[in-house]
Amino acid sequence: MAPNQALAGPSEDANAAVDRWSAAYGANEPETIAKTYCPTAVLLGTVSPVISEGTQAIINYFTPIKRSGNTNAIEERRTIIINDSAAVVTGFYTFTRMVDGKPVPGPSRFTMLVTKQGNEWCTAHHHSSPHVLPKN
Repeated sequence: MAPNQALAGPSEDANAAVDRWSAAYGANEPETIAKTYCPTAVLLGTVSPVISEGTQAIINYFTPIKRSGNTNAIEERRTIIINDSAAVVTGFYTFTRMVDGKPVPGPSRFTMLVTKQGNEWCTAHHHSSPHVLPKN
């Protein structure tokens, strides 16, 4: 008898890809972050006035965070399965950016189209923007 192997489905795989992105962001290494994206990915970054398309543009976008101490924490998400090799993950996360040595939280929202290319899941499209908090 062969040992039982747990097989992940598209939802688990897509969410694992998003978690890898968050961990890579926290490592503050632009090249590591870029590896979580598909080679032709499109990024609409939280603090960018332009569309970043492709690996080098994504590395360039994340270069300012190198060795910064910035982190990312995903607070809430929803996963929409498109098919066995594509899912949309959307939700809220908080960037904690170090400004003058002090942590400054930046609540944000995101949508990622995560696709399976070969045996690997990567982000094909990522949109991030500041989270509009409810008015008191």
